[in-house]
Amino acid sequence: MRTLERTRSELADFLRSRRERLKPEDIGLPSGRRRRTPGLRREEVAALAGVGVTWYTWLEQGREIGVSADFLDNLARVLKLDAAERRHMFLLAHERLPAEPGKTFCTVPSLAARLVEDLAPHAAYIINLRWDVLAFNGPADALFGFGRRGSGRRNLLWLLFTDPAIRAALVGWEDQATAMLASFRRDFAAARDDADAKALVAELEGISPEFKRWWRSQDVHAPCTGSRVLCVDGQAVTFEHTSLTVDGGQHLRLVVYARVADGLTTPSGVCEG
Repeated sequence: MRTLERTRSELADFLRSRRERLKPEDIGLPSGRRRRTPGLRREEVAALAGVGVTWYTWLEQGREIGVSADFLDNLARVLKLDAAERRHMFLLAHERLPAEPGKTFCTVPSLAARLVEDLAPHAAYIINLRWDVLAFNGPADALFGFGRRGSGRRNLLWLLFTDPAIRAALVGWEDQATAMLASFRRDFAAARDDADAKALVAELEGISPEFKRWWRSQDVHAPCTGSRVLCVDGQAVTFEHTSLTVDGGQHLRLVVYARVADGLTTPSGVCEG
């Protein structure tokens, strides 16, 4: 537990406002007689959160008491806080970010989808926490052939380890694949409770010996940025690439590839193999 220092009054005001917006029927209680004050009573919130009414009253009064992360999670459930409100409550109470279980989202905001198209002639695509490719432009399709796959298999990690065309397109595939897999591990940790992400890893372990061996090595890298060499029309070409978060709530990331001027990487500029 941590003792609240600078945000007791703000936390007290926030909790009181969230309590007062709820109706008894919102939490399965009978509405009963007309109440003198709006919302739930403190004793009702305390009972549902599993704490004493005196202790909870002190919390709403901004007194000098400590709270645990488990209690805050329970209170967020009782007060029916959404993700943004839960995060705000944790910040007021702990002055640090709460743990948020990752979830795979499969919708792209219209503005983000338009941005992908507007980035042409640079290749651009959007992936979620599971690395499903949710949107891509023409240059990205030309580089990676996303359009050749149905949406159910349009997953960057799956293509990396099962698609011969992707393997041939990445010059120095083994080095690039291990780096990308180590970067994916960071997203997988965030999606630790996501059944779809676990299913993807399990399926790849059964199909790709390289994936199984490298996945179990437990290597972790920062997000992949820098340069990458791709085989384009038989030529080894260098691309700068980076990723940007376009929707933190849905864990969506925009990946952009920009061809480097004079980007031939071998003396002859011809792909090996």
